[in-house]
Amino acid sequence: MVELLVAAGISFIVTVLAGLALIPFLRRLKFGQTILEIGPAWHMSKQGTPTMGGLMFMTGVTAAVLFAGYGLVREGVYAHLYVLMLAWLFGAIGFIDDYCKVKRKQNEGLTATQKLALQAAVGVAFLALMRYIGYLTPDLYIPFFAASWRMDWVVFLIFSIFLVVGMVNAVNLTDGVDGLCAGITLPVAVFFAAAALAWSKPELSLTAAALGGGMAGFLVYNFHPAKVFMGDTGSLFIGGLICGLAFALDAPVLMIVTGAVYILEMFSVILQVGYFKLTRGKRLFKMSPLHHHFEKSGWPEVKIFAVFTLATALICAATYCFGLK
Repeated sequence: MVELLVAAGISFIVTVLAGLALIPFLRRLKFGQTILEIGPAWHMSKQGTPTMGGLMFMTGVTAAVLFAGYGLVREGVYAHLYVLMLAWLFGAIGFIDDYCKVKRKQNEGLTATQKLALQAAVGVAFLALMRYIGYLTPDLYIPFFAASWRMDWVVFLIFSIFLVVGMVNAVNLTDGVDGLCAGITLPVAVFFAAAALAWSKPELSLTAAALGGGMAGFLVYNFHPAKVFMGDTGSLFIGGLICGLAFALDAPVLMIVTGAVYILEMFSVILQVGYFKLTRGKRLFKMSPLHHHFEKSGWPEVKIFAVFTLATALICAATYCFGLK
């Protein structure tokens, strides 16, 4: 437990300190967020707010994992480094996307095809590595039922690729209201830290604790009114780290359950687009993703943050208490 607190504390402190230097640096470079005109009108006031701030907690999480996990590396345990590597690869994809946006001064970077292809390639490489080192099996653990479903390896890997790409992009879609993505991720990180500890995977537990500390540190700057946005750089890093933790624990379904709000945000977009096409112009929600629907309904950003974060915390608590074998 002490090691987890150390990891979370290092990540928090490094993230906060990194923000003191990074935010002014991003302002000098004029790396500001471009706000879409189709979004809520009041979001236009956020135009130019520094983006790519995810580099702050990426630095904090990395410093914490390398420091707190040094002893494990000396013992020949490397899984936490593999999970961190996955997160950085996804973060790199997000960085390229963000960089293209700020250079072009528009809200379009990599094409959807380019992003999906890169994400799938990274996911395949990680899953192959997890299988090679013995952390991953085709036994799909089903939380709350204390059961596993034996799948064919090929079917399992195809399912897993869709799950990785879907979850990473679901996390990305959640980053649309001040503090929301970091707020939701905080209880998810705490859950994975506790679950990994309960399942005797200390290397993964400290990684999750570092993620939680990084999210808390980032909220110092990202809570409403946000002084910086994480950008795709940060949201894809978070998505990659959550996926890495879930698959390294050999329990990918856990991230579907604990990340239910992420999933709901993603499906709100899918349903909105599908309904719009089927009805030739009608909308199921006032706007998607779902947090924008509540904004359009009059909810302030702080209320959305509080409700979505609390809902995630309750889901995570219930999953830990009743969903683990």
